[in-house]
Amino acid sequence: MTRRPPERPGWDLSFLRVGALATAVVATVAALVAGLVGGWTDAVGVLVAAAVVTSFFVVSGVVIAWAGRIHDTFTLPAALGTFFVKALVLFAVLNALPEDGWLDRLTLAWSVIVGALLWSGVQLRWVWTRPLYYVTPPAPPGQATVPPGPDGPATRG
Repeated sequence: MTRRPPERPGWDLSFLRVGALATAVVATVAALVAGLVGGWTDAVGVLVAAAVVTSFFVVSGVVIAWAGRIHDTFTLPAALGTFFVKALVLFAVLNALPEDGWLDRLTLAWSVIVGALLWSGVQLRWVWTRPLYYVTPPAPPGQATVPPGPDGPATRG
C-alpha cells in the first residue's frame, strides 16, 4: 500500500479580483474628480497610479503564493524581496518622470499611497472574513468514521 503525501492547501488569490474591482471603481471616480478639479493630467496620474498599484499587488500575491506552494518558510523572504524590488521600481519610475511632464508626479505619488491603503484594506477584510485553519478541522458529527480497535469491532457481550 502506497502512502500519499499530505495535501498542501492551495494559496487563495481571490482577493486580487476584489482589489482590482475596488481599485477600478475608486480610480474611475477619483480620475473624474481630479480631471474636473485639477486638469486632465491629474486624471491620467490617478489612472496610472491605479494601474501601478494593482500590478504591484498582483505581482506580490502571485510571488508569495508561488513561494508558499513550495514551502511556507519561503513566503516571508518572497514578500520582503518583492517589496524591496517594487520600492526600487516605484522610486525609479517617479524619478524618471520630468517635473513639468505630461504626468503630475505629486498626483501620481498621492494616488499610489491612497491605492496602497485601499488594497491593504481589501486584504485585511479578506483575511478577517475567511475561515483560515491552522489544523484540519474535524469531520462534522455523524460523518466521522472511527476505525475498529486492534481486536476487531466492538461487540455487546
